[in-house]
Amino acid sequence: MSNLLSRETSPYLLQHAENPVNWYPWGPEALSLAHETNRPILLSIGYSACHWCHVMAHESFEDPETASVMNESFINIKVDREERPDLDHIYQMAHTVITKRNGGWPLTMFLTPDQVPFAGGTYFPKSPRFGLPGFISVLHQIRQFYDENKEALSGTKHPVTELLSRSDALGEGANPDPSSLTIEPEARLRDSLRARFDSEDGGFTPAPKFPHPMDIAACLREYEREGEVFDLWMARHTLERMASGGIYDQIGGGFSRYSVDGTWTIPHFEKMLYDNALLLCVYAEGAHLSEDAGLASVCDGIVTWLFREMRDSSGAFHAALDADSEGEEGKYYVWTREEVSRILTPEEYQVVSLTYGLSETPNFEHEFWHFRKNLPFSEVASRLSLTEGPFHSLLSSAKEKLLSVRSQRIPPGKDDKVLTGWNGLLARGLIRAGRILDRPEWIMEGQKILDILRETLWTGDHLLAVRTKGESRLNAYLDDYAYVLDALVESLATVYRPSDLAWALSLADVLVSKFWDDAAGGFHFTSHDHEQLIHRPKSGHDAAIPSGSAVTCRALNRLAHLSGRMDWLEKVGRTLALYSKPMLEQPMGYASMIMALGEYLSPPVIVLVRGKSSLEWSLSARAKSPLDTLIIDLGERDSLSLPDFLQKPPATGVSFETQADVCGGGVCLSPVTDLKDLLSQIRTVTGRPKKENE
Repeated sequence: MSNLLSRETSPYLLQHAENPVNWYPWGPEALSLAHETNRPILLSIGYSACHWCHVMAHESFEDPETASVMNESFINIKVDREERPDLDHIYQMAHTVITKRNGGWPLTMFLTPDQVPFAGGTYFPKSPRFGLPGFISVLHQIRQFYDENKEALSGTKHPVTELLSRSDALGEGANPDPSSLTIEPEARLRDSLRARFDSEDGGFTPAPKFPHPMDIAACLREYEREGEVFDLWMARHTLERMASGGIYDQIGGGFSRYSVDGTWTIPHFEKMLYDNALLLCVYAEGAHLSEDAGLASVCDGIVTWLFREMRDSSGAFHAALDADSEGEEGKYYVWTREEVSRILTPEEYQVVSLTYGLSETPNFEHEFWHFRKNLPFSEVASRLSLTEGPFHSLLSSAKEKLLSVRSQRIPPGKDDKVLTGWNGLLARGLIRAGRILDRPEWIMEGQKILDILRETLWTGDHLLAVRTKGESRLNAYLDDYAYVLDALVESLATVYRPSDLAWALSLADVLVSKFWDDAAGGFHFTSHDHEQLIHRPKSGHDAAIPSGSAVTCRALNRLAHLSGRMDWLEKVGRTLALYSKPMLEQPMGYASMIMALGEYLSPPVIVLVRGKSSLEWSLSARAKSPLDTLIIDLGERDSLSLPDFLQKPPATGVSFETQADVCGGGVCLSPVTDLKDLLSQIRTVTGRPKKENE
């Protein structure tokens, strides 16, 4: 018999619709019932691709004995953390406050009827295991504790809620004055990344190893700014090692969420849209700055996988692929030697065996092989006495055969909801990678995502957060607005479309009106008209995705300099000043905010090009400019059709076919009508020396 989750559209909630647990979705019905019955709330937060969420579901939530205890003692609420990141943010922080340990998923929290948490954990086994108590025992103890302490736990004024309020406070030393901002956090971040860099395997943390695209982006930006080759090497080495490891799907493309070891060999097999969107950007940037075709080919692998497996019928993209298939983590992706040998010709098998390590001992569960690049292609070709062409032909045909066979296996589950923010990240990734690597078809696909978001998740005065089964719903969060706005600004600097500019200006105004904290500065995670919860988060810290506050600062800063909206610039300054202390004390947690700080202190260079040869000029200017230069190709549009801030007067007394206007460093230079003069002005405002071929 189905529970109330059967009425929901979230794939994660629907996974639990047939549980014997009397689950409720988060909402007035469940919260009111908790008050009426004076029962505590068992809040379970997870997501559809989460392996340990599935384990706990199979062990406990599908078990009639456990379900009976849950139903008798608690009001049970199940939450999809991707649809309700506000609840996840609050109760992950509460878990840390209560247990003094990091959280994760599944998150299991126990709340009073007033939503105040008083106990919690993450995964609990049904029976004692891994040094953890059995879940049924935990349930009995929690209910007994609640019954004995109801009066002390009642009300919303509770030590935990006070600690939550203080968790967003920035403490003494935070200076709200933007004039006090300096570039010192950039130096702290650079030094921290260098100190923690794994020179053997790449990355900046021990196992489990996450890609951390924001840290890689910071290395690349530091190289562009200062020219220190070591910063480029840290980024390039990390990108190469990840692309060689099993965290990258060597057969089908795309990255898994993280590696369980320090060598990027065995991943946690779930694939998330946001990881691949962010990695697409840094692989393109790394390929460009290091002139490395191998890194560019990884971008092709990411995009090919996305288009093959993650695309919605509308053209937007799904959220995630599960780690499990047929109830086993990784089963879809791993191989035996015998199976590979049976599929391939002897020549193909030789290439695959040496390239991906089949000649070594099994690397997964002591009997299977998960492919990782074991030797460089050139070395494999040399060992087999093959030239480059025949080697790659054999490798390509082998991969095609293996992918075809793998596609006939039972695939991992897919979370097919369309999340506004994650699609915003991908739109920016496709547009930026397309511009950097000269892939116009990617730019078109990125802009198509923006069009779909505007058509299906923008009401005209606010964004919605998610679309599932054709239904768009839920108030969008700061991250959603920030990521879409950032993608629109990227689009303007790639292939200018008036519709993108109009939406960007409207979206920025709505973002500020709904999320800005005028009293303390900074941006709340939830809008002013959002459901009232026990806490309203506000954070500048990066997580698996970049801080929404930081991305807001980057996008608003660029748009403010383009449009002349100094009120937006003032809010960017106040936000950065608000996080001045944590940027200094925890620089690696604030990489996105620190990069936004750098752009605030050194305003973006903006180049407006219009006229008959505007495309040629724009392409030449991009080839000679830092990656974040805003070069806007206005084509042959009539000036009167443009907003006032894009209307530039012609060069005085000069008849011209093409004109460019360059602003940077707080000053606008004289308009130019010669391409050489444009390139000279760009060198002046960016501080780049002239190269021999210019």
